[in-house]
Order: sequence, then structure tokens, then C-alpha cells
Amino acid sequence: MTFDTTNWRMDKVLTIEQAFEVAEKLRDQGKKLVTVNGSFDLLHAGHLDQLEEAKQQGDILFVGINTDESIQAVKGAARPLQAQEPRAAMLAALTMVDYVVLMPGEYDEEPHASLLPAINPDVHVNGPDRGAPETWVEWPTMQELDITGHTIKKRNDLSTSALLDKIKADT
Repeated sequence: MTFDTTNWRMDKVLTIEQAFEVAEKLRDQGKKLVTVNGSFDLLHAGHLDQLEEAKQQGDILFVGINTDESIQAVKGAARPLQAQEPRAAMLAALTMVDYVVLMPGEYDEEPHASLLPAINPDVHVNGPDRGAPETWVEWPTMQELDITGHTIKKRNDLSTSALLDKIKADT
């Protein structure tokens, strides 16, 4: 299946190199930059809550989206349900998302290795399952770059895995 990359939403989808250039210009304008990353495999209300709270931490929200291969490595061969480009297009259509960053290959599960140095955000956000910022794997990089951490508050028990379990149980 080919994906229409001429759609307006795709203007918000960037490579890591493009994200570096955009972030540099925005920082020069005095904008407060925020990053978050994840799979966003089956977009649900929990994701929307998390993205809204992430956006509230600054002016511009960059959402890093993991590669298909990294999701398979973590979630198994049946995942992701959707390829990276359609997942990116869905995120780009959301008003609270300013930019979607296609994470590069093997490093997308480790935002400190690519996303954080490229964007150099003021705030990096993680979900409630990750605990306090001081416990995050990216914390040393965040300290080195003077990035504040913010943990999203848990509002519901929604997750893609829980939704898939429910779908399987109902069929």
C-alpha cells in the first residue's frame, strides 16, 4: 500500500535532521520546546490526554514516533498494527501536535540518543508508566542538556495493548 505523502498533514512530519533545523529556528524565536516519543500504534483517548498535557508544558510539541522494527522488537511480530507513515499522519492531524519526528532506526527506543540532542527541548515528557524523571534512561542526557522532565499524570487505564486484549476477548 502506498501512502499519500503530499497530504497537508505530512508538512508536519520531519526527519531527525529536519527537526534539528526547525527546532533551532524556533529556539531562536524564544519558543519553549517540548518532546515526547512513543509508538502511537492504535491512537486512543489515553494518547490524546497525554499529548494535551505534553503540549501544555511549552509552546511547540515535537512527537517522536518509533519505527516499525523497534515496535516489533518490544511488542512482538504482530505489531505495529499500522506502519510508521500512517501513524505519523494521524498524529500530524492533531491540533496539539506541532511536529512529528520519524525516529531513526535502532535509536528510537532511546530518545536520549537522537531526539533529545537534535531538538534540545526545554521539557521532555514521558507517560506515567515511566516513573519520575530521575529514573528515566534518558535522565543523564537530559541533565547534560539542561532539559526538564515531566511525567504525565495517569487519567485512565487505556493502552493499545489493553484495547487489543479487549478486541481479542470480544471476538
